[in-house]
Amino acid sequence: MDLDKVIFFEIPADNAKRAREFYKMVFGWKMNEIPEMHYTQVGTVEADRMGVRGIPKEPGAINGGMVERRDPVKNPVIYIRVDDIDQAAANVEKNGGEIIKPKSPVGNFGFAAYFRDTEGNIIGLWQFIDMQ
Repeated sequence: MDLDKVIFFEIPADNAKRAREFYKMVFGWKMNEIPEMHYTQVGTVEADRMGVRGIPKEPGAINGGMVERRDPVKNPVIYIRVDDIDQAAANVEKNGGEIIKPKSPVGNFGFAAYFRDTEGNIIGLWQFIDMQ
């Protein structure tokens, strides 16, 4: 996968069960609930596996996830894959953006952070633990 590309999305939900059913029925998306993480992996297209590590079989397609709606994720968020999340965060701030949730681990998958761009949008940064 390329760096500095959109690789994932998250949709916040007030009622995860209701939201899962909605997207499943309307778009036929596949859902993989991970109760211990309060998270649902969302498959919009066929991939070699579910989750952020899954590579969609359709060029240009991405899969995503569903989270409980809470600060800072109150609206859908796209994630940009970066090689070094700390450097990306520094570049965000250097260019007028604001880090609103610093780097934090996500299971044993990688690290995430959120920033507000110059237009007020919340965007996610993602760094895999193992960049292979």
